[in-house]
Amino acid sequence: MRPLFREPIDTILSPFQRFFHTSASSGLLLVAATIAALVWANSPWAGDYHALWAMPLSVGLGGALLAKPLLLWINDGIMAMFFFVVGLEIKREFLVGELASPRQALLPIASAVGGMLVPAALFWVCNQGSPHADGWGVPMATDIAFALGVLSLLGRRVPATLKIFLTAVAIVDDIGAVLVIALFYTGTIHWTFLGLGLLLLGCMAGANALGVRASGIYLVLGCALWLAFLKSGVHATVAGVLAAMTIPARPRLGGGTYVGRVRDLIEDFRQANRSGQGMLANPRRHKILLDLRRAGRDAETPLQRLEARLHPWMALAVMPLFALANAGVDLSGDMGRTLAQPLSLGILAGLLLGKPVGVALTALVLTRTGLAAAPAGTTARHLLGAGCLAGIGFTMSIFIAGLAFDDPGAETLAKTAVLAASLAAGLLGWLVLRGLPEGPAEPTESTR
Repeated sequence: MRPLFREPIDTILSPFQRFFHTSASSGLLLVAATIAALVWANSPWAGDYHALWAMPLSVGLGGALLAKPLLLWINDGIMAMFFFVVGLEIKREFLVGELASPRQALLPIASAVGGMLVPAALFWVCNQGSPHADGWGVPMATDIAFALGVLSLLGRRVPATLKIFLTAVAIVDDIGAVLVIALFYTGTIHWTFLGLGLLLLGCMAGANALGVRASGIYLVLGCALWLAFLKSGVHATVAGVLAAMTIPARPRLGGGTYVGRVRDLIEDFRQANRSGQGMLANPRRHKILLDLRRAGRDAETPLQRLEARLHPWMALAVMPLFALANAGVDLSGDMGRTLAQPLSLGILAGLLLGKPVGVALTALVLTRTGLAAAPAGTTARHLLGAGCLAGIGFTMSIFIAGLAFDDPGAETLAKTAVLAASLAAGLLGWLVLRGLPEGPAEPTESTR
């Protein structure tokens, strides 16, 4: 069987390199935001920290107001945009990425499923029969920004194929998290609003089928979809993922048509340029430049355009803001006793033991039995290191903890365990991969 990830390295890296570097940078900002939140929440100004996020904020016109604390605007509103970008990444991966064919998708999907089921089972074992048993979804998640941030510190010890494998695992993990949120952490359903939301979703899908490419149409319908889901009882972030599935992934212009149009426009520009007039005195040249810009937009898919524009904002602004608002837990108590609680033990066991076992063991079984091929250039130790890094739950785990526990004490306990487990998982993954030899340098633009 031909191994996976054997395509030319340029083909692999070109769509991935920018994503990796942005996510790695996001990991550093997440660390800074988390430290800031912890210091602030455990300082003499802790009251100001909690008062800030509890501050009410109203949006609306006239008597139609939507009032929520600032924290919920972040967790239910801004995070919906984060899930929208996650949905765009999921759609792209299923169309052209590592999940585009059953053969390519088998290893990361199976590894991700193993990395979700084993942690959930370990948490349940630690908390069965307790009021906290519903928190089994907390240790299932992987924070790809933190994981890629750790990988970036390892340089050439980590082949690009392992980064792609871990990213694909995390994307499948995100799909699982969305399903868990939608199916198990949804309150009372208001069917009228849910029906309205599904109708709006159908309108977005219909716009795609009719060839609508204007982002403004999807923005208006998407905001209405978010509000309908918010009122329906289904968590509003699910609307972000569903909306992303309706974004067109086909360009208005095919490659050949685009080349012909650009060639004609360049020739027109050359002819117009012979007049010797400057740009301001030659409106024909300006019109040709606008036509060139329009042709470029028509040759680009809305999915690519939105993902490229939104991903840096989500990675470098929204996720650090979420960390600043949610990671401020009180560390003044006895940490040993805190982490020895069944709730904490379930999360620690799930992220530190369940994730490596679920991800790495599944991958090793599939590759050793020949059912799937390992990422090129990787060994069992690479896969174990990736499994350890998958135990960095952070953003998604904290998010699910906020949904799983109504008791503020249990939520704080869960967040503390998530922070401790994520820190330990990152260090453990770094130590596992740190001892590997350096591989060849990745090709640069000058050597390709």
